[in-house]
Amino acid sequence: MRALIIDDSKSVLLWMGAALTEVPNLMLDLCDTPEDALALAAARQYDLVVVDYLMPNLTGIEVTEALRLRPDYHAIPIVMITAEQDSEIRLKAISAGVNDFLNKPFDPIELRARVTNLISLRRTQVELAAQAHRLEEAVNQATAELASREEEMIWRLARAIEMRDGGTGAHVSRVAAISQRIAEGLSLAPHVCRMIYLAAPLHDIGKIGIRDAVLNKPGRLTAQEMAEIREHVNYGTRLLESGTSDLIRVAAAIVGGHHEKWDGSGYPLGLSGKAIPIEARITAIADVFDALSSVRPYKAAWPLKRAYDEIVRCSGGHFDPDCVSVFCDKWPDIEEIARTLRDEEEPAAWSPQGAAPAIGI
Repeated sequence: MRALIIDDSKSVLLWMGAALTEVPNLMLDLCDTPEDALALAAARQYDLVVVDYLMPNLTGIEVTEALRLRPDYHAIPIVMITAEQDSEIRLKAISAGVNDFLNKPFDPIELRARVTNLISLRRTQVELAAQAHRLEEAVNQATAELASREEEMIWRLARAIEMRDGGTGAHVSRVAAISQRIAEGLSLAPHVCRMIYLAAPLHDIGKIGIRDAVLNKPGRLTAQEMAEIREHVNYGTRLLESGTSDLIRVAAAIVGGHHEKWDGSGYPLGLSGKAIPIEARITAIADVFDALSSVRPYKAAWPLKRAYDEIVRCSGGHFDPDCVSVFCDKWPDIEEIARTLRDEEEPAAWSPQGAAPAIGI
């Protein structure tokens, strides 16, 4: 523990210093000007300050006010030495942040007792703060580990669904990355962009309920088969409904709304405009763009520029115009994602690090 003693009288300083040498484990700095004392306090952390009230240039009250302005001195005990008995002065000192008083002339035994008690309280305060910090770090680490496990499970589930649909996992990787870029371009909060990035791969999770014969059928679907395919939205919604985590709630919004259209002609609810969750409006563009520019059992891949033109053409009809505008602004990034993460490449292992891991970018 370190204490700062401030008094304009050198003899009083020496006397107090001698009286406090008997306090165990206490280092003392003695200062005879308030200005020098404040400079010392700015350079190092003290655990106790003892200050005289009446000094030239600055009073003990003004020194206390200056110290309390510093975050590191909000909770440091400050003792004022004064011969003043005026209650108004003492009230001002208390208001400034003084914790205790010593009357002049003071007894060295009383001085040591007061300082010993305050140093003991300060030591306990420091230990409790350290313990609270350790507990906070432990909680943060445990929370981060749980979040990482949740993210990994969701990503692996999305890959499993995509593989059942005939892909390697690259489709969900591209949809995740493109959705994140659009979310960032819309200036959504960083944690929201991160949630969209993690949840977008689950957009077709309901396909787990669709028959393989329909899901992987080459060629055009019948009206009945198309109706069955559309049921994947309802299957997915039921799988994710009543989720308790933010990530699952965002995923549910994407699953339930990524086939809705801005003009109200989509499914399953025929929502329009901003009634469609923003997460779903974003993912819809990423999903359709990637579906157009990728090989499917029923179609060849479109050139990237043709798929881009189709997204632009459908602005205000199928897609939210603001999202399309950002899609256009982010086109260099999106084109790079589309060219880099191709279906013929085996995705790398899942990684929770950064905003764009190899498998998830």
